[in-house]
Amino acid sequence: MKTEFWTFGGGAFFFLPLAVVYGVLSSWETVGTVCLFLTGGMASLMGAYLWLTSRRIDPRPEDDVFGEIADGAGEQGVFPPHSWWPLAISLCISLVVCGLAVGWWLSLLGGLLALVCLVGWLFEFYRGAHAH
Repeated sequence: MKTEFWTFGGGAFFFLPLAVVYGVLSSWETVGTVCLFLTGGMASLMGAYLWLTSRRIDPRPEDDVFGEIADGAGEQGVFPPHSWWPLAISLCISLVVCGLAVGWWLSLLGGLLALVCLVGWLFEFYRGAHAH
């Protein structure tokens, strides 16, 4: 976590002063200055989260300077098998976006179908071959 913390925390120390310099040189042009400040704020949020998380958990093998690849062997987590639900949700969201051009009724239909697909995706592991 230390590498990730320094990467994102360093982004805050880069983007926030850069936003001030950009603002001064551009006579405080609104869009670019706000975007740079928001980028620095987001980097500081991620850096703070990673710093707090690194204090709570034990050091990982990646944090050890003398760590070997074999130190990270073993179970890395639970990963789901293939799923068709994300494809179905993306098609429903495309209906929602097309509904913005065609009519509200198509957006409503796409939104309702997206909710059905989302429920199917969430409860995918309660039925069938991959039930827990």
